[in-house]
Amino acid sequence: MNAIGIDVSKGRSTVAIIRPFGEVVRKPFDVFHSRSGLDELANLILSLEGESRVVLEHTGKYSQPVIKVLSEAGIFVSAVNAKLLHDFGGDTIRRDKSDRLDAKKIAGYCMVKWENLKRHIPEEESRVLLKTYNRQLGEFMKIRTAHKNNLISLTDQVFPGVKQFFTSIARESDGHEKWADFLMRFWHVECVSKHSFAVFAEKYKGWCHKHGYRYCEPKAQSIYHAAKDAVATLPMNAFTKVLVRNTITQLNSLYETTAELKNHMTQLAKNLPEYEIVLAMHGVGKTLAPQLIAEIGDIRRYPRRASLARFAGIEPPENQSGAYNQHSRRISKQGSPHLRRALFQVMRCVLQNSNPNEDTFRFIDRKRSENKPFKVYMIAEANKFLRIYYARVTELFDSLYPQVTALIA
Repeated sequence: MNAIGIDVSKGRSTVAIIRPFGEVVRKPFDVFHSRSGLDELANLILSLEGESRVVLEHTGKYSQPVIKVLSEAGIFVSAVNAKLLHDFGGDTIRRDKSDRLDAKKIAGYCMVKWENLKRHIPEEESRVLLKTYNRQLGEFMKIRTAHKNNLISLTDQVFPGVKQFFTSIARESDGHEKWADFLMRFWHVECVSKHSFAVFAEKYKGWCHKHGYRYCEPKAQSIYHAAKDAVATLPMNAFTKVLVRNTITQLNSLYETTAELKNHMTQLAKNLPEYEIVLAMHGVGKTLAPQLIAEIGDIRRYPRRASLARFAGIEPPENQSGAYNQHSRRISKQGSPHLRRALFQVMRCVLQNSNPNEDTFRFIDRKRSENKPFKVYMIAEANKFLRIYYARVTELFDSLYPQVTALIA
């Protein structure tokens, strides 16, 4: 048996190969993540006598090329959580740290845990792509929020309080918000206040029709009176106009990008069998359904429903020693923060809808009536939601792919 440990880093990995009783097959060596380099590593592993197993850290994008090439070559590859490898004890109390020592440590883990290693099963391309889309959406949303806050700060200098007059949600087609598009046309208070109300109302009405927004005369009156009473600290000139419009252009570009990503995520999710079931769950809509499916992945990866809660990091770990047994425990948070964020958004939608006919809301409402803290009943409902999710999707997969489900489990 050949235990192969691979310490993965960006563009390069360090490989160590050992056998029982500490026999070193080959001293640690480096492999670049090129097709030729990884093919050479695969051929070396296949040429070894006896069974070979490879263990490496599950480091996301960095480990994917190694896993892909070695798995395609028919080699047993196990991607292990980095924390498990970090906590695995070595045979020294020194704190030396190098890629070669880490590769030896991973190879030792492979040898000790040989019988318990789980072979890495690659996900479907559509699920991998959906998860990548969701992660990119999260990054763009962070940037969009920063740009939006920047524009709000800028409006305090050119058109104070203009955002409060527009409460409509973002447009689904391109993600634009009405208040930002309004500022593109009426970028300064004097663009409104220098005209009579009749002239402004006519301009505003034409702008609404041109951009597909609904015209409301009482709102036009409110905007006009606010502009008459507002104090702008930046002058109305070409420099201010460029500054405001460029900021809005950048924000609208991010709106369009996030809207396009959401549309593509919906198209990808619709091709997966569990989409309709997840979409029908209380608190889940067209935006959250693809995000949940992306972060949870193939439900057959989880042997038990508790495994899904642990993956999300919302289960309270046990803490007991002797006569001591802690009953009130915090969640571990040793899981996917992206899934926890999506779950929180689902729970928030459940609270906003407040539908007494739904089990999920009744559960939250009962916990609130017991004077449970906000986080306690939100986490409890998230656990309940995941149990329902696991049961419904697992039942679907058992009916569609009974033999495959049994094989993976």
